Amino acid sequence: MTSEATISSSVSVLHASEPARSGPPHVEVPVDYDAVVLASFGGPEGQDDVIPFLRNVTRGRGIPDERLEEVAHHYRHFGGVSPINEQNRALKAALEAEIARRGLDLPVYWGNRNWAPYLPEAFAEAAADGHRTLLVLATSAYSSYSSDRQYREDIALAMDESGLGGRLTADKVRLFFDHPGFVAPFQEGVDAAVRTLLEEGVAATEITVLFSTHSIPVDDARRSGPRDRDWGDGGAYEAQHRAVAAHIMTELGAAVPGAGVVPWELVFQSRSGPPSQPWLEPDVNDVIAELPGRGVKAVVVVPLGFVSDHMEVLWDLDTEAQETAAEAGLRMLRTPTPGTHPAFVAGLVDLVLERVHGTPAAERPHLTDLGPWYDVARAGDCENVRLGFRPAAAGIAP
Repeated sequence: MTSEATISSSVSVLHASEPARSGPPHVEVPVDYDAVVLASFGGPEGQDDVIPFLRNVTRGRGIPDERLEEVAHHYRHFGGVSPINEQNRALKAALEAEIARRGLDLPVYWGNRNWAPYLPEAFAEAAADGHRTLLVLATSAYSSYSSDRQYREDIALAMDESGLGGRLTADKVRLFFDHPGFVAPFQEGVDAAVRTLLEEGVAATEITVLFSTHSIPVDDARRSGPRDRDWGDGGAYEAQHRAVAAHIMTELGAAVPGAGVVPWELVFQSRSGPPSQPWLEPDVNDVIAELPGRGVKAVVVVPLGFVSDHMEVLWDLDTEAQETAAEAGLRMLRTPTPGTHPAFVAGLVDLVLERVHGTPAAERPHLTDLGPWYDVARAGDCENVRLGFRPAAAGIAP
């Protein structure tokens, strides 16, 4: 196995600031960032946007519009508007307010992968305002191709499309799945939901907590996370979710009398692709349908894989999962996502300041044994099976 020392002396990280360029796992020297770029998935903002947006999401796969319409009805149910862009506007404003409260001079720009405003536009705007050393904050907490490496590819592509390669540098904050600011809103939600059910007279053993996240292809899951350890079929993606869920349930048992015996499970949602392709299971609806047979009377669904209440939460959980629970005769409570929770917003600014100050890894907060995650992604992390390795910033090639 190649040592970190050998790696650091032999690599160059694409579009990175000088301290990150040699590929250290954690950048422990200060970097004078002059702007933050909020990077997100994007979503349609009207009925006419839906199919063009879905074409962007599925670009390169040759999926015909009639198949895209099968997904489009989720958006059309809500007037063709995904809530994600408005949520990002709110998050951007909250970040700006928290940054100002701390007396920092760090403007926040915003760009998306799949819909306006696009990431190249955000980079170009930052450059036009005179900024040269950018720190990208992606609205995604976990390791996988779509939630990590693809954002790093987006940074590299944005540099190329805006013609700013060589004029700007762009690093990315570490994945924050186990940062206290991200976990706190989920902890509050689980504590409150279980406490409510116990007060209603439901026994702890008659409650199940389901931690739900986006399913991904098993082949991609296996490739999530660094290759210096065997993560199992679910890769680092599944391991990170399980570690955070286990922490939340341990804290629940300590905070809510009688809740220490409440069972929990990690489930998946929103799968797509051909039925012949294995994706992470079990599906949230399948598990909910089985719960009455286990003697369960109430279920708490926790959207652990999601930063805010976007379409997968509103449709797959608040619509489909609620309908499944009702059919099964179960009381279902869905806990909040972080959104603009003060702890989450403050935690994101803390993550930015880690890089500004070069905080040593040993001093960085994390709630599981898997953290703190890397500032610079390790070589081969989060490969896409179908596409292979494409140029990606904020990580060691490939």
